[in-house]
Amino acid sequence: MSENNVSAVTELQLPDLKSFKKGKVRHMYDFGDTLLMVATDRISAFDCILPQGIPGKGRILTQVSKFWFDVLKQPHHMISTHVSDFPGVARQYADILEGRSMLVKKTELVPVECVVRGYLAGSGWKDYQKTGTVCGHKLPAGLRLADKLPEPIFTPATKNDSGHDENISVTEMRDKLGSDLTAILENRSLEIYRKASEIADAKGIIIGDTKFEFGLLDSGVLLIDEVLTPDSSRFWAKDKYEVGISPPSFDKQIVRDYLESTDWDKTPPPPDLPEEITTKTAREYRRIADLLTGR
Repeated sequence: MSENNVSAVTELQLPDLKSFKKGKVRHMYDFGDTLLMVATDRISAFDCILPQGIPGKGRILTQVSKFWFDVLKQPHHMISTHVSDFPGVARQYADILEGRSMLVKKTELVPVECVVRGYLAGSGWKDYQKTGTVCGHKLPAGLRLADKLPEPIFTPATKNDSGHDENISVTEMRDKLGSDLTAILENRSLEIYRKASEIADAKGIIIGDTKFEFGLLDSGVLLIDEVLTPDSSRFWAKDKYEVGISPPSFDKQIVRDYLESTDWDKTPPPPDLPEEITTKTAREYRRIADLLTGR
């Protein structure tokens, strides 16, 4: 745990479990044909993991992902979020795992992030201002920040050696994965985004954009990792949405804004986060989880 924020789980000590992979937020543990995916409370910004975590964040990410896996009815990798269903050796860590972990099928990771944009924001807005296009998609002239796009667009990305997301064209994706798999992933991503947007809209939420990951198992394509969480998506409240401005979002924008207000040059190590910032961020994560899941 972080010394400065003892209520946030930023490190895991599970010595009897076999580590598979450690990401910025999640640890994966190997059980042969299954994995245990555990979400910590770590938070990253500008590709750096920050010294303080966000209390309860890992539980919220797991809760929100489970909600979407359940309601979307898409082929996915989730088996259970109940510790009683986990392998016996993992159950001794129930106090840490409960609520923040998910037993999943082990798949072959598709090495492309499947990004869908329904609104003009973030890097898409910057690209549009320069070129009138977003990741190769020609858009109508005269669009403003946060405008709804005529149709959602599929804009894949990969990770380069430095860990940054790098946008690629669908043509580049075809060269990397083949035409058949690319078509499946594009169609599935757009289908999931449209369905999720309808569900969120009924709850007063706009999904500006999001990214999905997929895995291959027995020739099938499964939705994996986190799904439509505040870490992977841009959520806006409908009653605060306004074209021409960057709408307030239910995510770590509070953290990004704070870091932008400091003299940090975005190279490691990042500065400490004040308690006020971690508390406000935790509140926004809880709020979007409550709005989406009704819990």
